[in-house]
Amino acid sequence: MTTDTTEKGLETLIVRHMTGTDGLAVPPNSVARPPTPYGGTGYTAGNPLDYDRAHALDVPQLFAFLRATQPEAFKKLAMVDSNDAKDINRLKFLARLSGEIGKRGAIDVLRKGVEHGPVHFDLFYGTPSLGNAKAEALHAQNRFAITRQLAYSMDETRRALDLCLFINGLPIATFELKNSLTKQTVEDAPLAPWQERARFPVGFLRGLHRRTQSGRQARPGTTRWARARRAMSIGWS
Repeated sequence: MTTDTTEKGLETLIVRHMTGTDGLAVPPNSVARPPTPYGGTGYTAGNPLDYDRAHALDVPQLFAFLRATQPEAFKKLAMVDSNDAKDINRLKFLARLSGEIGKRGAIDVLRKGVEHGPVHFDLFYGTPSLGNAKAEALHAQNRFAITRQLAYSMDETRRALDLCLFINGLPIATFELKNSLTKQTVEDAPLAPWQERARFPVGFLRGLHRRTQSGRQARPGTTRWARARRAMSIGWS
């Protein structure tokens, strides 16, 4: 059996370990929760087409979480069609959430939620105390997803991040994979998308909590590594 040593092969290994699937055949706007096959760790595979680049959110994952945990508050958004990208009330809510992420960072928004007019929305439910059935049920509705080849650029649509992690539709971490067999190392990764900050929505940069590179020849402690880490820190929570 031939071993796939390409970056795509490494992507597949990571996603299969986390979701139980290779993440390549996920239909758009698919938010059902089938039983995780053997090998998964509780993550679902996302579809890059579900990613709203203007607001830096996986909207189907976000709305599925809100419907499941806060149905009455969700109804108060008064969207005519939540799947219509031009729905004015949908746009207002997404702009509000994206703006709060841009100001406060994704982690703070996940912890404290967001106010939209008179309505408060929780964006994450933490570990419940023992015996608290309601808190356990809400915690179980948190949605952890990983998406392959996430097109992030507002104008260069072919540019994509190798992997991106989402919690309830909010991006929290990206992975840039490099292959030493093609003469690339971890040092080729840190500045790649961060050099193009103008191409990202503000909320994406401010929202990311971590960014991870994979490569065999990383040399932490060097001057170049330190410069890369400082550049990567732009927008961290």
